[in-house]
Amino acid sequence: MKNWSELCEQALNLHPERRLDEILGPLPLDSMTLAALNDDRVFSVMTRRIFRAGLKHSLVDAKWPAFEQAFFGFNPEAVEEMSDEALEQLMHNPQLIRHFGKIKATRANAVLITDLAREYGSVAGMIAQWPEDNIIGLWQLFKKRGKQLGGNSGAYFLRMLGKDTFILTDDVIVALKAQGVVDKKPTAQRDLEHVQEAFNQLREQSGRPLCQISRLLAHSIG
Repeated sequence: MKNWSELCEQALNLHPERRLDEILGPLPLDSMTLAALNDDRVFSVMTRRIFRAGLKHSLVDAKWPAFEQAFFGFNPEAVEEMSDEALEQLMHNPQLIRHFGKIKATRANAVLITDLAREYGSVAGMIAQWPEDNIIGLWQLFKKRGKQLGGNSGAYFLRMLGKDTFILTDDVIVALKAQGVVDKKPTAQRDLEHVQEAFNQLREQSGRPLCQISRLLAHSIG
């Protein structure tokens, strides 16, 4: 695995029109700001990510005020009490994206949010305190206990929320393969652990957050 300085040089050589700060992009939220988010906002961001998957983001975002209204401002206690009939009725609302699998997942994820709130006191607080050197463990929690949060959806949700995470985009996977970290798309636990270790090493070298390391790797390939 190349070190941080070598990856920076490689990315800048491949993208001479861009400055390093442009390649690295913004920082994640600090833990205090993230922990202060209300659970309804965490739930809203989670659901928006799920509905964005496979669709143009601007389309979903334009409809989001209607989603906020349909799902009671993403009050998780209210959403988890929605009946099957109430969910089915949403399929007749032209202001929404009428994907019944994702609509049903919203109720299931309301249960997840309320469960986590009981366990940790605050979902945002739990996410904020989760150690970035085991971010794959947080991905796995949401994949196992939530709905429609597998693949990269859990990581994208965390990134949207402001939690520091890398994302295994196609470009990042190609870069990791080029650096000898993995030889295929990492899905098995052992491969994900190798990826986490590589990111942890670069984080220690550079002092940079995982999200910026992720973007640098994506820009380090031709």
